[in-house]
Amino acid sequence: MTRSQIGKVYEGVLNQLKSYIEYHQLKPGDKLPSERELSEQLNVGRSSIREALRAMELLGLIETRRGEGTFMRAYRPHHMVELLSNFLLNESRTREELFTAKQMLEKEVVMRLLEKLNDKDLDMIEKIIENKEKEKLHEEFFQFLFERSGQPLLLSMWQFIYGFTHTVHDIQYEKSWYQKVANVLKTGDQIKVLQLFSS
Repeated sequence: MTRSQIGKVYEGVLNQLKSYIEYHQLKPGDKLPSERELSEQLNVGRSSIREALRAMELLGLIETRRGEGTFMRAYRPHHMVELLSNFLLNESRTREELFTAKQMLEKEVVMRLLEKLNDKDLDMIEKIIENKEKEKLHEEFFQFLFERSGQPLLLSMWQFIYGFTHTVHDIQYEKSWYQKVANVLKTGDQIKVLQLFSS
């Protein structure tokens, strides 16, 4: 069998597994059938099933628990990006450009939300700043802002770029920085937004 044919078989098994998961409406935490059962149900070899499951595990879509089986897991958008970044981010210039792009997107979402958040949103921001541990604060803070912006494409772009930059930059600010951003969201001062993202 040629490499091209092997690739087509492999893709076909992945598509069958995808259809199986959709048909049975499997959710994070649900258990997948064993390799043998999947092989029989999908009418493909166990080795092909095993390879497809490995690929799905690498992508963070499933997890294997020793002695328990294989389970669906919540997709983490950064997981695959972190793996890819180890191969792709070799040029320091590329890293700096990604960091700049991330800052531009974050500045844009703050600009879009100036004086547009309600009291409930602002309370939630205060809770995130107050309760989140330092290493998770940046991600949770901007994840919330991008979700509230109603711009799913911007959210996806930010998640993708953040995933890359997170692997090469230690993105941490003091809580006082996030508090300043929260205050600007209330007051609508565009000059202060530019100042906050200028460093």
